Amino acid sequence: MFRSHPGRAILGLAAAAALTLSAAACGSESADTPAGSASVPSASADTSLADKVPADIKAGGKLIIGTDSTYAPNEYLDADGKTVIGFDVDLFNAVAGKLGLTTEWQSAVFDNIIPGVASKKYNVGVSSFSVTAKRLQEATMVSYFTAGTQWATKSGATISADDACGKKIAVQTGTVQADDIAARSKKCTDGGKAKITIDSYQAQSDATNAVVTGKDDAMLADSPICAYAVKQTNGQLALAGDIYDSAPYGYVLPKDQADTMGAAIEGALKALIADGTYKTVLAKWGVDAGGITDPAVNPAV
Repeated sequence: MFRSHPGRAILGLAAAAALTLSAAACGSESADTPAGSASVPSASADTSLADKVPADIKAGGKLIIGTDSTYAPNEYLDADGKTVIGFDVDLFNAVAGKLGLTTEWQSAVFDNIIPGVASKKYNVGVSSFSVTAKRLQEATMVSYFTAGTQWATKSGATISADDACGKKIAVQTGTVQADDIAARSKKCTDGGKAKITIDSYQAQSDATNAVVTGKDDAMLADSPICAYAVKQTNGQLALAGDIYDSAPYGYVLPKDQADTMGAAIEGALKALIADGTYKTVLAKWGVDAGGITDPAVNPAV
């Protein structure tokens, strides 16, 4: 999982954390848009792309989407506590529109989403999944964005990614950052230094809140998530160090759908890039820096 969003007045992080604990909530597309930002135009269906959609999904007319709705600004719960909104939501709703489909967003624990796609509980996983070799062994993935890892600390702290031995660090369970911090802790102990105390949280909002409240010294997450957290906490948090290990995000599909649903989604993304919708979505949420021009099914990583 790799993840700033101008204008929208949203919940404070502590309140957001309380709302996002309702992991069984689900919601459909929200009509709300961030204050002062452009609306996302609806995408008209493309018959040639829709024809690539598996027959059972096409017949139902709807995609069931698994998402971890604790990862603002990419996917999180609106003020009603149940409607999933965010950058990922707007973009994938447009992808579905190109395929002549509607969407139903279902909140889930992050590391349950890929197994849920494999078991057909969800048609697709959309939750800022970094494309990794391990995930490509389990699923088909279609790249649509790029992000890296970044750290955030309490303002005034001097912790960095390479100087965290003996510190308490927050991370979301099941993410690439969880593997990252575990490896850094081992490097500390191998070098005769104190281990890193790793506090793992199911929800990214809880990891962020742990740093805000001082329970943990720092956190690491996807670069858009850290930038957004710094903005929303009004100076309580600060970015620490540069972005590193940039990698593509990918939509998650069943392993056997590379040539069908995978190809359809790749084509839809290319159409949205060509007609400007893709750029409009990224600009709305302030994540323009992660835009790509070459979406692909199962990209090399």
